[in-house]
Amino acid sequence: MQQAGTCGRSFTFYLLDGFSLQAFSAAATVLRLANDVEGRPVFGWRTVTADGRPALSSCGMRVAADGSLADEREGMLRAGQTRCVVVCGGRRVPLPDRALEAWLRLCGRNRIVVGGFAGGLYPLARAGLAEGRRCAVHWEHFPDFSERFFGAKACQTAFEIDGGLYTCAGGNAPFDMLLCAVMADLGADAANRICEIALCERLRQTGERQRLPLQARLGIDNAFLIKVISQMEANLAEPLRLTDLSPASGLSRRQMERLFQREMGRTPARYYLDLRLERAHLLLLTSSLPVIEIAMACGFSTASHFSRTYRERYGCTPQRSRMAEQERQRQPGRDQRAMAEYRVA
Repeated sequence: MQQAGTCGRSFTFYLLDGFSLQAFSAAATVLRLANDVEGRPVFGWRTVTADGRPALSSCGMRVAADGSLADEREGMLRAGQTRCVVVCGGRRVPLPDRALEAWLRLCGRNRIVVGGFAGGLYPLARAGLAEGRRCAVHWEHFPDFSERFFGAKACQTAFEIDGGLYTCAGGNAPFDMLLCAVMADLGADAANRICEIALCERLRQTGERQRLPLQARLGIDNAFLIKVISQMEANLAEPLRLTDLSPASGLSRRQMERLFQREMGRTPARYYLDLRLERAHLLLLTSSLPVIEIAMACGFSTASHFSRTYRERYGCTPQRSRMAEQERQRQPGRDQRAMAEYRVA
């Protein structure tokens, strides 16, 4: 833990099991460098877990906690401290936690800034703090989050700042988000010096995309094809007919068929179906939604049609995919143990 000066800002990082160590360390690095640049402890931070025990990160490393949730709740209103509470998550969707959500609602009532990294957004949304606000949701969580929380303005951006709510998709995005907070307190010169020390070429702004552009992601540069695929990705729950896609792209049906076969190695219909199945696969792995609801959210009219099509694509039923992921999550240290045994051998 690092103590802040009396005029500084104190951050509390609540670590969920399975949190992203990359995201947490990126945020803490910004605060540390801000103190180094200013030559004084402007920012302080502490780590908190539900019971005060170390938290297990997604890469298998444990991070010690400075206190428990009960400790933090007792001391959160100490005079002279401006607090910011950040829930640090990872790829896993955390289970509901009444104590955590009640604490977050208390923070909101006391006008304490709150934030979330990756899956850490879920407790904030369950506490009602994302209602009507822009939220940066990781693209893997986006289908599930959008289905659960209709009132939140979910965005597939790197990070968002909407009033007293700071959210980011995880990865390196916390660096940019915390740097914006530091810049608001210390100015652009301090932020630029932090970037120079961290070898960061530029500061991303709120609302920037989190995924690579289609051109880079798919390795294509055909403007017509990119336009069609963008329309497909924006209409997965209610798939458009190919005849509706053709006029908007400026291509005839025959031209679009030839273009997809040449550039993507499959028909437009097959590519569109694969996009919907990929979204369904993500929902199966990251959500607890019933299979029929997942089928409807991905444009399938019946569960039987969805199950049959899914099995043709992934070689197993939707239920089997979900069970395999649940089994993997019950053994979080298996991959680390296997790697350790490999190195020893």
